[in-house]
Amino acid sequence: MLVSVSSYRLLPTYSGVYLFLNEKGDVIYVGKAKNLKKRVASYFSSKDLGEKTRMLVSQIVSINFIEVSSEIEAFLLEENLIKKHTPRYNIRLVDGKRYPSLKITLQDKYPKVLLVRKQIKDGSLYFGPYTSTSSLRAVLRILRRIFPFQNVLNHSDRLCLYYHLGLCPCPSVTQDKNYQKTINHIIDFLSGKTKKVIKELEKDRDIFSKNEDFEEAGKLQRKIEAIKLITSSIYKPLEYELNPNLRMDVVQKELDELKTVLNENGVGVSDLKRIECYDISNTSGLNATGSMVVFTGGEKDASAYRRFKIKEFYDGKPNDFAMMQEVLQRRLKHKEWITPSLIIVDGGKGQVSSASKALSNVSLTIPLVGLAKREEIIITSKFKEIKLPENSKSLHLVMRLRDEAHRFAITYHKKLRAKLIFS
Repeated sequence: MLVSVSSYRLLPTYSGVYLFLNEKGDVIYVGKAKNLKKRVASYFSSKDLGEKTRMLVSQIVSINFIEVSSEIEAFLLEENLIKKHTPRYNIRLVDGKRYPSLKITLQDKYPKVLLVRKQIKDGSLYFGPYTSTSSLRAVLRILRRIFPFQNVLNHSDRLCLYYHLGLCPCPSVTQDKNYQKTINHIIDFLSGKTKKVIKELEKDRDIFSKNEDFEEAGKLQRKIEAIKLITSSIYKPLEYELNPNLRMDVVQKELDELKTVLNENGVGVSDLKRIECYDISNTSGLNATGSMVVFTGGEKDASAYRRFKIKEFYDGKPNDFAMMQEVLQRRLKHKEWITPSLIIVDGGKGQVSSASKALSNVSLTIPLVGLAKREEIIITSKFKEIKLPENSKSLHLVMRLRDEAHRFAITYHKKLRAKLIFS
């Protein structure tokens, strides 16, 4: 989407890539940002710009931007656009000697994942080169927490510090039989095949569950959730180039599909302008908190988020149902807050029943559903179960809301717990 330089304040606050154009319409700089509006504004509001940046800003006539769904997508798209346009104010990728590449030593029994400055024909697989070492390192830090890998050529013959931190499997020491599978996941991930990675992890998780190895199944489930959290609905750079409005189109399709699914199953919704989602977090009933997150038009509306410290004491026992009812009742007393089009609670029939009681106590009729965690099944207020396919856009939207409510609740819970420990 193209805007004039004087309209930079109209840029969205989402993750994405921005392109600065000169009077001839040539792309002179490509950058990525977690918050497009804030990042682009910094070029025009800061008084401490370097000489090169001041010269760049003086030549900007218009700004093109593409919104994406995650920071990792922004990183991949930025690199793709820099290679395509070779902007004069970006570090140009003239050769592979000065700029970092990612090297995976496939010729080794236990491949290493390395940052290198030169690509050579040695049987290794290379990704890049990349313009930003810091961005590449940031992506690798995230990836290594999900898929631990060895990142040194000559590993010692004993367990290293990173093994104990869960970042290096020390495959040559432990003779890790699953290490090659980990490397394959990393390759697929960096190639944009995130859905393939998730599908394979889910297959292995189900096998462990079937064999009642719930500890290993839990580890894989946490990997799956981490990938979904950091990538959202990952798309390839070319898809964003072909359709700069892709992210907004995807969000609208999610909303349309969810509205259709709910109405077909007896949950009457006229629109989904404002969706509120609730979650409870506690440790054995202590420091219990509730969260309310809001999506407006299918997008996060952080300014409308609210958190609740549970006031009632339920005999020191974890009573998620009663806590959910308390949170909803306290929220519904705020007549000055906008009435939601839909309420979602994190949980199954028990949480839905508690939320229904809260609505009944204040004589309000608001569409209500729950999302049962393990099976990812939507539960209506009449306890009808809606099982959607894993690739369902509407399910992805509900899961994104649930995950955001869980994140917000547990963050507040940890804060209260820390206060108690150090008080």
